Amino acid sequence: MKILFTFPGQGPQVPQMLHRLPDNPLTHSLIEQASIALGEDVLLLDTADALRSTRAVQLCLLIAGVVWAKQCQAEGVEADFCSGLSIGAFPAAVIAGALDFDDAVRLVALRGELMQQAYPQGFGLSAITGLRQMQVEDLVAQVNSATSPVYLANINAEDQLVIAGSDAAMAQVMQLAKGLGAQKTHQLAVSVPSHCALLDEPAAKLVEAFKQIHISRPTCGYLSGTTGRVYWQAEKIADDLAMNMARTVNWRDAMVAAYQRDVRLAIEMPPGAVLTGLTRRAMEQGEALSLCQSGMHVAGRLAARLRENER
Repeated sequence: MKILFTFPGQGPQVPQMLHRLPDNPLTHSLIEQASIALGEDVLLLDTADALRSTRAVQLCLLIAGVVWAKQCQAEGVEADFCSGLSIGAFPAAVIAGALDFDDAVRLVALRGELMQQAYPQGFGLSAITGLRQMQVEDLVAQVNSATSPVYLANINAEDQLVIAGSDAAMAQVMQLAKGLGAQKTHQLAVSVPSHCALLDEPAAKLVEAFKQIHISRPTCGYLSGTTGRVYWQAEKIADDLAMNMARTVNWRDAMVAAYQRDVRLAIEMPPGAVLTGLTRRAMEQGEALSLCQSGMHVAGRLAARLRENER
């Protein structure tokens, strides 16, 4: 039986999230390392004003994810697989041993800048709950045009999907979705139309940046939240990281793949608990928990029990 670490995408970030990390030498060392790599004090990135920036949000999620996962490792909880949704793929790659933390910090800073420069306003993401993928794809096809772009962006669960595009186009799709009986529709706190063709150009620029970065063979499985496949080859991990901003997320398939690979404990790194709920839907047996809700003690106890059962 295996353990999976999951890392969230944009949405659950909160002010002061870096200041709420464990107050210990491990955290202080990683914060200092990130600040040196970035050439600025990363503790200035988590104010309410700063978090209006895509760059700041993504950097905070990267740093928090790495810190919390390394706290787990320090407590003896080791992952067999790591997977992240969108920006969460970067801390997943760091913890899997494929990407150096310093390089991840610099790449994520560039990623955030490219994304926010591409669409500074008038675009974003919206969630639709209660309809099937085919239904949402049909609605998107009705609305999508050169002047009113909208795409399917995330397949989080069978009936929980996310669209990306212009505010006007998303509003139109959400209105049509309500007419079909959608349980809930709402625009997310993300100002960029991620995971669709609108980000092909910035993704191509990130691909160029990755050519200067060394990617190692991971020490545990790197599970793509985009394709649902486990990658061990450096070139495939680099491609997955660089291009995931422009590719549809398929978290549902990723979690089904994890369960099929004998994952029976999934631990979501703070902040938030959205992935935990989605992961539970793919697990017929086992546990999925949010570290910020359950705490390190519960995670450690469940991991120890899982390992004990393997003997």
